[in-house]
Amino acid sequence: MTTEDTPEDVTPDPPMLTLRDGLTRVVDTEAGLAEVCERIAAGSGPVAIDAERASGYRYSSRAYLIQLRREGAGTFLVDPIPFGSLPGLQAVLDGTEWILHAATQDLPCLAEVGLYPSALFDTELAGRLLGYPRVGLATLVESLLGSRLAKEHSAVDWSTRPLPEPWLEYAALDVEVLIELRTLLGAELIAAGKDEWARQEFENLRGFEQPARVDAWRRTSGMHRVRGRRGLGAVRALWEARDEIAEQRDVTPGRIIPDSAIVVAAQTMPTDKATLMSTKGFHGRGAERYANRWVEALREVAEMDEADLPTRSPRGDGPPLPRAWAEKDPVAARRLTLARDAIAALAEELNLPVENLLTPDYLRRTLWTPPSSRDAATLAPAVAEQLAGLGARPWQIELAGPVLVEAILAAEAEPPTEAEPPTED
Repeated sequence: MTTEDTPEDVTPDPPMLTLRDGLTRVVDTEAGLAEVCERIAAGSGPVAIDAERASGYRYSSRAYLIQLRREGAGTFLVDPIPFGSLPGLQAVLDGTEWILHAATQDLPCLAEVGLYPSALFDTELAGRLLGYPRVGLATLVESLLGSRLAKEHSAVDWSTRPLPEPWLEYAALDVEVLIELRTLLGAELIAAGKDEWARQEFENLRGFEQPARVDAWRRTSGMHRVRGRRGLGAVRALWEARDEIAEQRDVTPGRIIPDSAIVVAAQTMPTDKATLMSTKGFHGRGAERYANRWVEALREVAEMDEADLPTRSPRGDGPPLPRAWAEKDPVAARRLTLARDAIAALAEELNLPVENLLTPDYLRRTLWTPPSSRDAATLAPAVAEQLAGLGARPWQIELAGPVLVEAILAAEAEPPTEAEPPTED
């Protein structure tokens, strides 16, 4: 197509972002790290930080590359593997603001090498608070900076050594943009009157730790096709055996046997190696290599007492699933329906996602077992205290607290009607 044939309403693609300072070498020696610390200390302003893991390849979530950029210092690529921990870098970063994108993904692996933020700014979370419909880094870069950010290396194996140059360029670009993004998003937060909300959210993130995995085997894909408690026990036993092997070998569990293989074995319950290996759908790199482990796990389940087998619904310390509320407590179900509708309307008015206005779990827990008082004057501070105990931030309590108080009082002011039970979040 010639220029003359190009439709007038076709917008050309934004230019591809490139490195301003060129690609620096990967730092993997004590001398190199000391130079990095010296140069970062000589810079000014916040420090953009990112980390690359080998998700999908390794069992661990450790960082295999750490990228840093500071004005007046430049961009640095640090291989943390030779060091174990980075106390010198932590000393230099102490007292600075970190800029990260999707901080909860990187903070745990940075903590593993002794890096903890004194303050931070999360560009993804800022985008959410501002109501951006898509908050991926590439999308925000295109929307705010007018450049395209290549993402073709986002799912590569970062434990590879040496790291290919195109991967390193991709990694360096991820911090190249963060300082400018922080400036623009920070200004927007102030203009929208949401800067204090963001400050509280960022401060809360500083103490983020990866939640402990509870009954992680229940997230096995396709488990709904398994029938009976013994079948569930087989899923659990195979999942736990696979997880142990994966941890020992530091490979992602799905590379040993996939979830689909666990499900088919739990459905058929073979108790000898030949039958297991002839089971259609039981495959994977570790299917035959660890066949004796799989058979042993299935045999143990076959001989297990019924009382020791798992149930379909896990026993938790929280409220029941919302679909069960209407039967178990109709008034609580009405509280939940009223509060959800009002919270959704308020979130729309404030132009931010519902889950950022109030964590759904906090809402459910408060409405399932609200404070005993039904006097508005005493109920409001009691709800605020309950939300704070769960982890809600002051700005969330200020906005969502009155909505929950009104729902609690309104639900008991009139009898619940016959209605559809609340849906799942």
